[in-house]
Parts: sequence; structure tokens; C-alpha cells
Amino acid sequence: MSSNSEVAPQKGSALEDDGLNEEERLKAARSIQRTYRGHRTRRELKGFHLDPNTRWLEAVKDAQYQKLTEPTPSKDGNVPTNTSARENWRRVGQIARRAGASGSPPPSSSDTSGADIGSGLSGESEKQRERRERAKARNQEKTTPKMMDLQYFLEMVDVKHRYGSNLRAYHNYWKTQPTNQNFFYWLDYGDGKDVEIPERSRHRLDTEQVRYLSKEERMKYLVTVDAEGRLCWAKNGQRITTSDLLYHDSIQGIVEKGDPTPTFKSNTSPTSDSSEDSSDSSEELDSSAEEIEASHYVNEDFERAKGPAKIVHVSPAVVFNHLMRKSMKKGNKWIFVADTSFRLYVGIKQSGSFQHSSFLHGGRISAAGTLKIKDGQLRSLSPLSGHYRPPTANFQAFVHALRDAGVDLSRVSISKSYAVLVGMESYVKTKKKVKNMEKAATHQADVVFRPEKAKEDEEQAKDKSQSAEKERRYLEGQRRQEEQAVQERKKNKGLGARLRKAMGRFKVEDRRDTPPGGPEAGIPPPEGKR
Repeated sequence: MSSNSEVAPQKGSALEDDGLNEEERLKAARSIQRTYRGHRTRRELKGFHLDPNTRWLEAVKDAQYQKLTEPTPSKDGNVPTNTSARENWRRVGQIARRAGASGSPPPSSSDTSGADIGSGLSGESEKQRERRERAKARNQEKTTPKMMDLQYFLEMVDVKHRYGSNLRAYHNYWKTQPTNQNFFYWLDYGDGKDVEIPERSRHRLDTEQVRYLSKEERMKYLVTVDAEGRLCWAKNGQRITTSDLLYHDSIQGIVEKGDPTPTFKSNTSPTSDSSEDSSDSSEELDSSAEEIEASHYVNEDFERAKGPAKIVHVSPAVVFNHLMRKSMKKGNKWIFVADTSFRLYVGIKQSGSFQHSSFLHGGRISAAGTLKIKDGQLRSLSPLSGHYRPPTANFQAFVHALRDAGVDLSRVSISKSYAVLVGMESYVKTKKKVKNMEKAATHQADVVFRPEKAKEDEEQAKDKSQSAEKERRYLEGQRRQEEQAVQERKKNKGLGARLRKAMGRFKVEDRRDTPPGGPEAGIPPPEGKR
């Protein structure tokens, strides 16, 4: 049935037998069609904007991406032949598009679910709201998106999504080996398939695999705002309470402890045959999980140093990892991610299984961190995220979006880690500025006292690629054109000034005698026409 067509009632139908005339039957048919279209729209919204076509499209994209990035061994067991440069660039483009995806559907006039925490203003038409939402989404994508930290890109590219810090340890070892094998081929099929790193055992590498949600699964963690400014689950409208004693994760999102919905079976989750675990065993599992999670944020150089030698290894990364370990010890397991349209997703962090990167498949975000909610009321916010490490400006924009959406912030407290991150960012910017100033001063001194060395340093700093040389020639041509234009303007300006001066010499002046003074001087003007 087309959404724009109108079907007249058929002969012999129930509408024809109840004594209605043709006009009344047509009106009834229109009402039925209008009701059906509303039901279909609500059903699609409940299905999280995913019709069968969208589901098939996402499945095909995932299959193509997996085929593109999966390292498959050759039949004879040798190293696969090198692919062409075009194929390599195609693979890089696919990975870049995957990493740059925002994960949020474009705003539309039919989207009235209220999932966007930055929407909900009243007193405007549908077209105005749609125009405002589109402009807002464009501006936000230009100013606030944050891609996943570079050290966790291996996790996103890996078809198994093994934990990024574990992969990084093997990747550092792979870079020291004299091999021409691709890293993932080397790790799974090649020379490195039997390599064992003590700090990151092979068993730990293979078991800690991060769950990446599909678009449909992601919507089960979506959060909306009710009329009182409380945070609720978009799937059922229930107010959120971040309590590990009352709720747990499942294949249908966050559910109550007694809910029969099966949990997601991750490789890292220990299983038990008994239906009821003792409190001692659960505490041991929680403590072991916290220890495993804290081990992901360890700076080995800093830990190996003793006494005052530790000062040499202190850096912003060391401070950040210390904050992450401290947060893990406090039991902050409830995490959040806001996409580029400030749609909010909330879940329970599981070490090596469910992380900030799980929500948007490693795509771009506007903010990420931890939170605490009680009966829908936001109580605590922290900007700590190891996978994304967003700047504090993103966190500020997220808090402003919450306030604009009408979220109740009367009892919220911001973590002290926010102030530490602000200080770290200021320190890094100041240090970088001082370093650039010292470099510029040294270069100027070399130009004056050691011009040969300065010229040699400039040549070494240049990019030797053909594209860089072409860009330099183009910029040099532009600079010359600008200099010629400036010289031409100066020349024309000088010629015009000389012409005006010459014409001024031939200017005829009216030298008719007039009596001095006037009414201002107390002398009356002469009679007659002046």
C-alpha cells in the first residue's frame, strides 16, 4: 500500500453493508489509511529506524569490510604476494571511512522519538525543527567529533576486535622483526603465530575481544529525556539507575537482575554451571576484573624506575593512566558515549569485552566517560575514556547539550579528574609553545651566525616527495604573482600621485577681492549680492 495513494472500499465489504454512502465510505478509508501510516511510522521508530533494506545494506558493508581486512593465508603456506598500490589505498580508504563514521542517523522530519538529547524545543514547525537539526548536526560534526585514539586503531581494524593494548604490545614487537609480512598475517598465520609476550600472553590476547555493536544492537543502549529532565531508556521509557546490584548487561541491553534474557557470552566473562554464585566468588571475580582492567593502563618505563628516577618518566600519559586506574578501583563501571549528534548511549563496562569503542563500532564521538544515575537523575560525570581520550572542550560541549535538552543537573557533580585534564592540556600547550619559540630563536641565530647550517636544516626539514615539490612550486608561483601585484599597485599609486600633483599646478584659483572679516568678526556684510 502506497503511503500517498487512497484506495476506495471494495464491493461487498463491511463498509458497504453498514448503510454508509460513498462519501462517508471514502472518508472512513482515508482514516484507516492515515492510522495505518502512523502505526507503520511508529513501528519503524521502535525498530530503531532500520527497515529490511537498511539491515541488508549494513550486513553487506560489514561483510565487505571483513573480507577487505581479514588476512588469509595462501594455499602453499608462503607469504601472500604484495598487492597493488591501488588495492592498498582502497583498503586505507575503507578503514578511514569506518573510523570517521559518526554512527548517528541523519535527522529527519519523521524522527520524533526524542532520542537526541539536544532536541525537543517546542513552538516551532516541522520544517523549522528539521532545518535547525540539520544545521546543528553539521556544525557539531565540524567542531566536536573525536576519533578513537591512534593506539587503539589496531583494535578497530582487527576482524576479531582484540583489545587494543594487547595488540599494541605485539605490534611493537613486530616492528623490531626483519619481516615483510602484514602485521595481522604475521600474528595469526606467519612467523609471529607462536610468539608469546609475558606481559600480554597469547591466551589473554585471544580471549579479550571487544564487542562491537551493530546499529540495531546500539539502539538498545540509547537514552532519552522525559518531561521532568530524567534520563530514561529509549527502548521502554524506564528511568535509569546505574546499580550493579539491580541491573546487568544482556543481548537486549541493560535489564534487571531477575530478567530471563540471556547475557552476551563474551570470551572474557567467566561462566559457572551453578545458577547462583556465592558473594565471595562474585567479589573475587570483580576484583580480578578490576586488576585486569587496571593492567591495561600501566606505563612500563615508569613502573620499572625506582625512587627519584621515576620523575624522568613522568608525562601526561602517565598521569592519565593513573587517573584511569584510580577510577577502576572506585568501581566506576557505567560508561557513556555521545555521538556527533549528542545522542547518548549508556552501558556497563566489562574489561576486555565491552568498552567505549563498543557503542559506535570505533567511530567518531563527541564525548565519552563514566557517569552515575539514580532514578533518572544524573548524579556524577567524568570525562575519562582510555579509547578516545577526548579533550575537555568536548566534555564542556556535552554538558551544554545536556542543559539545552532540559536534563536535570541540579545534583550532578563533576569528577576531579576534569580539573586534572584541564591542567594537563594547559601544560601540554604551554610546553609546545615554548618548544616552538626555542626552535624559532635557534633558527634565527643560525641564519645570522651560521647561514650554511640554517640552509642545511631547512633542506632536511623539507618533504622530499614529488607532491610536496609540486606544492612548493605552486606556492612559490603564487607568492611571485602577489609580489608583482603589490609592485604594480605601488607603481600605479606613484604615477597617479605625480599626475595629481602636476594637475594641481595648473589649477585656476578665484582671487576676487573680498573684504576681510564678516558677521563673526563684528563687520556687517556688504550690501547687494555677494
